[in-house]
Amino acid sequence: MNCAPLHTPVLLNEVLEGLGVRAGGRYVDCTVGTGGHARAILKRSKPHGRLLGIDLDPVAIEVAECQLSSYKDRVKLKYDSFAELKEIASAQGFVPADGVLLDLGLSSLQLESGERGFSFQKDGPLDMRMDPHGDITADHLVNDLTELELAGIIAEYAEEVRAKTIARAIVRNRPLTTTLELADVVARAVGRRRRLHPATRTFQALRMAVNGELEALSSALPQTTEVLGKGGRLAIISFHSLEDRIVKQFMVKESRDCICPPELPVCKCGHERKLKILTKKPVRPSSEEVRHNPRSRSAKLRIAMMV
Repeated sequence: MNCAPLHTPVLLNEVLEGLGVRAGGRYVDCTVGTGGHARAILKRSKPHGRLLGIDLDPVAIEVAECQLSSYKDRVKLKYDSFAELKEIASAQGFVPADGVLLDLGLSSLQLESGERGFSFQKDGPLDMRMDPHGDITADHLVNDLTELELAGIIAEYAEEVRAKTIARAIVRNRPLTTTLELADVVARAVGRRRRLHPATRTFQALRMAVNGELEALSSALPQTTEVLGKGGRLAIISFHSLEDRIVKQFMVKESRDCICPPELPVCKCGHERKLKILTKKPVRPSSEEVRHNPRSRSAKLRIAMMV
């Protein structure tokens, strides 16, 4: 296994500061990837800080094991979905945690591997599974769904206004077997009117549907407050509006004592505040970071603290 760095962690210093990483702390990286953020957290929390890394991609876990091998018993890695956060963290002795991190972006390891099917810039099969043992592939969605179902996925997960046009073009050109075939069909259907590649949002939507990403995020968020101890920090990096909206709404809800409809004169929900929001607006990468790592340009970091 090649242990050379494969992924530049986004907003690294901002994450370390936001999590308040300290010596001896206990941290959970729910999307450990190839270990970029994890390595920095372990370094700052030395000599006794511990980290639990979770990832649904077994290849990422293998690379992280290699990258973090020098930290030995200070790190534990689990091949699983962060939708099972509470169960995993409890079983591994990471409750209460001092910090929980979710980086919701794809890693270079995934994007640059054509056979994984994530990128419209590299030819490969229509796969897009983060977990190669998953039942659903992009091939199934592209070639088996109805035009209406395809349009619904593209509209819902990518907020693509031309979803119907794209879905119609896909259905007319089936069967499609490779990523470049699909990207070409989308580009011919809608044209290249913007700097953004016309297939970007379609690939995003299919990937999110294949992996149930929004559903996993919605499941994991309430569990973070059950895993974090008092004063523990939650840091979440999102890369598009749907994810960021879910994260923002969760943090706002959990930062209030009452979440009853405003027309009710008396609180009946019994909801108790769990979080204090530390970022009124999401933290964005600097122009220098974007210059060195263009994939960071759409990143948004939100941070909250358990009260």
